[in-house]
Amino acid sequence: MRILLVEDEEDLGLAIKQVLISEKYIVDWVGNGAQAWHYLESQWTDYTVAIIDWLLPELSGLTLCQRLRQRHNPLPVLMLTALGQPENRVAGLDAGADDYLVKPFVMEELLARLRALQRRSPQFHPQNLTLGPFTLDYANNALAVTGDHTRQIIPLTIKEFQILAYLMRNPDRIISGSKIRHQIWDLEEEPMSNVVAAQMRLLRRKLANHHCLCPIETIPGQGYRFTTVS
Repeated sequence: MRILLVEDEEDLGLAIKQVLISEKYIVDWVGNGAQAWHYLESQWTDYTVAIIDWLLPELSGLTLCQRLRQRHNPLPVLMLTALGQPENRVAGLDAGADDYLVKPFVMEELLARLRALQRRSPQFHPQNLTLGPFTLDYANNALAVTGDHTRQIIPLTIKEFQILAYLMRNPDRIISGSKIRHQIWDLEEEPMSNVVAAQMRLLRRKLANHHCLCPIETIPGQGYRFTTVS
């Protein structure tokens, strides 16, 4: 799951990003409202949740929320702010925020509020994603493959897990390598153009080593598609 973090306090932003990455989120962190709006308008990236500070350079968090809702964008928004008075909370919620967390806060509460937002959102994905004989186990970072009388567990790297999760949420849909790269890799990483193909080769090799047919089909000139292999 991908999160847009909009926070101009460098120490706090870095701390939040590190905690989210440790929880297997993909995080794009920006420090001003104008850059955040550019990311939100991008055709390449689909976010699950946005964490937005109220007081930001260029565009405020309040303005970002208002713009999202004016465009009927249902992206769940958790607003962070030191403005904790009731009238501030009301203004934030009326602007379109789904939840409101007052600084200072503990990271455990931030994570709990994110989980609550995901449960209430149509974009929420279950902890075990199953398609045909393949089950993606979020808790153990693994792929379970069920046969006629067998079940094997294949451990995955974070990137392998994220690629499979993205493709399994879009079964039978051809997704370009560029779309996968923009969706799975942090925008600050600037990965090589062939990084998706390289990851696919490694994933196929791992599945072959476990005597498992790879459910990801390469469509020449178009991209990749997850198909159920019986």
